[in-house]
Amino acid sequence: MTRALEDRYGRVATDLRVSLTDRCNLRCSYCMPAEGLDWLPDETVLSDDEVVRLVRIAVERLGVREVRFTGGEPLVRRGLVDIVRRTHELGVETSLTTNALGLSRTAQALADAGLDRINVSLDTIRPETFLEITRRDRFDDVVAGLEAAQAAGLGPIKINAVLLRGVNDTEAPELLRWCLDRGYELRFIEQMPLDAQHGWSREAMVTADEIFERLESAFVLTPASEPRGSAPAELFMVDGGPGTVGVIASVTRPFCGDCDRVRLTADGQVRNCLFARQESDLRLAMRSGASDEELADRWVVAMAGKLPGHGIDDPTFLQPDRPMSAIGG
Repeated sequence: MTRALEDRYGRVATDLRVSLTDRCNLRCSYCMPAEGLDWLPDETVLSDDEVVRLVRIAVERLGVREVRFTGGEPLVRRGLVDIVRRTHELGVETSLTTNALGLSRTAQALADAGLDRINVSLDTIRPETFLEITRRDRFDDVVAGLEAAQAAGLGPIKINAVLLRGVNDTEAPELLRWCLDRGYELRFIEQMPLDAQHGWSREAMVTADEIFERLESAFVLTPASEPRGSAPAELFMVDGGPGTVGVIASVTRPFCGDCDRVRLTADGQVRNCLFARQESDLRLAMRSGASDEELADRWVVAMAGKLPGHGIDDPTFLQPDRPMSAIGG
């Protein structure tokens, strides 16, 4: 019997984000310090079989229809291709969010395993700015990964970009032109309070209104006719189309009322919201012998407690203890 992952406000989660690792091979300044973080102990990270079991429960018993693998950086997970293959066999749409380092070597294998599409995080097309943001001189590797993904048919390829004040906030038009010329779908995302250093501030964040102002200095944007639904991006046609650009205003224009997502961390915790301060432990129950039905019950209870919104604008808002790299996007 299939049950819905429904909360008290009538929202139903059908989109599962699965973090496969908290480790990453970049050190983006808005995510983590230069020296990295204290990674999860190996014994707490779900095994490949445990990941697939929980995904199967979500799909077969709880109505999940989309699964996206995230990190950290999921390409550093050794069993990624097999996990993708086994998830694809469950009959759901399967995607991946990645920084594309190493994608040039794995794109075809992922496509062969059944991966449908990818999202790539890329904030600039200037190698020197890429080095400043990520603290790694790897821009050419990202470009090679994108090209390999396109050749393997992993499309549409979406690019996720964050603008940082005083760093790359003037580069929005050139990034959009670059993506349009290559057939990539660009999405700008407001910087969210999910950095390990807890240095985020509303004042320093480049807002959606500012993003639009920068883009409209070079392009004519018209709202796309398709409804947004539960998709977070406001979508616009660029210069009459067919190319588009999206803006995800998670902070200034929250879309919590339409949220259809649930998250599973690399160490087996259910998070019913990206900004949740509480988690529900499936790993301990699973390793203690819980049945599929018992795990599904726990998952249903975890979703029922979801708050109506993330509350970033509330004066009492507290940033989650876990940074984005340990939650999964």
